[in-house]
Formats: sequence, C-alpha cells, structure tokens
Amino acid sequence: MKVTPLEIPELLLVEPKVFGDSRGFFMEVFHAQRYAEVGIPGPFVQDNYSRSVKGTLRGLHFQEPQGQGKLVQVLAGAVFDVAVDVRRGSPTFGKWAGVELSSDNRRQLWIPAGFAHGFCVLSESADLHYKCTTLYAPQQEHSLAWNDPDVGISWPVSEPIQSPKDARAPRLKDAPVLPSY
Repeated sequence: MKVTPLEIPELLLVEPKVFGDSRGFFMEVFHAQRYAEVGIPGPFVQDNYSRSVKGTLRGLHFQEPQGQGKLVQVLAGAVFDVAVDVRRGSPTFGKWAGVELSSDNRRQLWIPAGFAHGFCVLSESADLHYKCTTLYAPQQEHSLAWNDPDVGISWPVSEPIQSPKDARAPRLKDAPVLPSY
C-alpha cells in the first residue's frame, strides 16, 4: 500500500494494493499490523456505513472529549472528503485538506482525533464506510459550519443538501468546545 501525508501531515491518504484481472479485483481494506506501521493506530471499535444522494453534505463533525479517529473509504460512487484541524494550539489549527474518494480510485483517508470531518457527494449517490477508534457518543458530538469563511473550504457545491442540525452549526471561532493539541 502507498501512504501519502496531506498538507496537514497527520492526515494520511492510503492507496491499498489492488489485484485485478478479468474477473474483477481483490484488495485488503484493513490489516491492523500494516496500518499501525504506517501511523494508523487502532484499535477500531465501531464501523459505520452511510448512503447519501448527490449534493448531500454531511459534516463537519467531531467528538470531544472522546475524540474519534476515522479511516474513511467510499464503496460506491464518489465524494469530496474533508478534514479540518480543530485542535486549539495546533500549528495547523483551522486549516483543512480535502481529497476525492471513490469506488474507482479505492483510496482511504485517515483522519485522527482532533479533526472535524465532512464530505460532499459528487456522484448520483455514494456509499461511505468508515472505521472509528472510539464509540459514537451523541452527547459529545459537535459540528462546524460547512461554509465558515475563516476556514475557507472549496466545496464543489454552493447549496448543499444538509440536515437541520448541520445547517445550524457554528463557525470555528464560535465553537463552544474544541480539543487541545
């Protein structure tokens, strides 16, 4: 597998080895020892699966104080996947990185705890799977505004489909709770 740090070095783009022939393909989507060796620690305790339609923007979400690391992969379709550093005191606080994840490129994105995560669906629909390092704790879930001008994410949509909760999310400067670096 090939692992490439993004603009924020804690964010890792993973390109698993894919073995294909006329029948289709095979790939290993997770191997605890190999992933730990490249900086993606476990254990993973929860797997999530979501399906969304084109133009849907989910996020930007994070948990605090029980932060979640996430290993994200698209099983069908394509998304623009984004992580924002929300760790107070971090040299990259408020910075973001985004990549296209798709069933065609088969890439994965490692997002450690301390980052807000969100994605926008580019295809007619998309199935997203992600492994989490801590259990979902709804009372600890927080959101950030997808269009915060101080963060300046270049989303591929101007009027996304959102949940009411995500549409009301505060800007980073107004976030009531943030993790520390």
